Amino acid sequence: MQFIHNKNQITLYTPDYVTVAEVTFPSVDKNVVNIDNTYVDSVLKGKGIADKLMFEVVKNLRSTNRVAILTCAYATHWFDKHLECQDVLVSK
Repeated sequence: MQFIHNKNQITLYTPDYVTVAEVTFPSVDKNVVNIDNTYVDSVLKGKGIADKLMFEVVKNLRSTNRVAILTCAYATHWFDKHLECQDVLVSK
């Protein structure tokens, strides 16, 4: 499985380029993004794909020195469980 890193989006495609999983994080300003959507197609549910997407976002944000706000319910729940990744969140 290979995630494709697009600008402000990490996506998993089928061989014929149909999106089957993605997380989007549009820019709010130069150093802040909004993790606003996580999607996993029903054929992949229960396989940990959303979890892997979130770890990819964390790696992306760390490597680009950006931080995130969260408006996606899944992302909010995920970061509540992964305290080791909260360094990429906007300080409250």
